[in-house]
Amino acid sequence: MISYLKGEIILKRERFIFLDVNGVGYKVFLSKTALSKLPEINKILKVFCFLSVRENAMELYGFLNQKELETFEILDKIRGIGPKAAMEIASLGPLDKIDEKLLEKIPGIGRKKAMAIILELTDKSKDVSVKNKSEEIDEAEEGLVNLGFSRQNAKTVLSKIPKDIKNPEQKIEQALKILGSPH
Repeated sequence: MISYLKGEIILKRERFIFLDVNGVGYKVFLSKTALSKLPEINKILKVFCFLSVRENAMELYGFLNQKELETFEILDKIRGIGPKAAMEIASLGPLDKIDEKLLEKIPGIGRKKAMAIILELTDKSKDVSVKNKSEEIDEAEEGLVNLGFSRQNAKTVLSKIPKDIKNPEQKIEQALKILGSPH
């Protein structure tokens, strides 16, 4: 599966670009928002990709950052949303910021479909926020384990860190201060 490309932009069109990666040309579909942010032709571009395989086509969808790709992957699983619409919706921002009015601006999505999508996104958004919080804790925990602390010790010290500290690096820094201070 192709999940990342870095190459030279050799052609720009309304909905896609051609990206030359070591002599191989890839047609990569991009959202209107992403296309508006691209450098000129002959410049290097890095894109995260999703390869959509259907019975009669294989298409690459490109994203300028990992977060947009993750949002796309959630949207692409919703019944009634095709990959092109999912790509445009993902470019609108985080799931919790997408509302019915924004969705209605996407070609092919009317009021009824927008309401159905919002209902599904409400559940998905909750799942993603819970997942992201646990990933941050795990990342900080892994960092401490990699520094030589036991997993149990890492978990214990991380539980003492104020909840308003979200950044894994800051959590590790605080944990090291706690571990280094006499009790």
